[in-house]
Amino acid sequence: MPGAVRTEAGASRADALAAFAAAGCGASSSWGNGPLETYGRHEHTYHKVLFCLSGSITFHTDEGDIELTAGDRLDLEPGTAHSATVGPRGCRCAEASR
Repeated sequence: MPGAVRTEAGASRADALAAFAAAGCGASSSWGNGPLETYGRHEHTYHKVLFCLSGSITFHTDEGDIELTAGDRLDLEPGTAHSATVGPRGCRCAEASR
């Protein structure tokens, strides 16, 4: 069943990399966006694990909005439709799939 789960992880980049390894994720990547940038609605065929490393980003799902701030983790199940809006200070994230 598609879904999204936010965890207040208090994670640093090193913590995120360790969590990816512990969860059996593939290679990770990091990215960032400027203030208030948006991503259109889409979904993935894989389980996505994402950590917000700095700033903030809000994911919009059918179940509601999920705001991530520095240190938070988001797990998106395959097939979970979502879009996103970057916060007013931009964001930096790391993600991997499993």
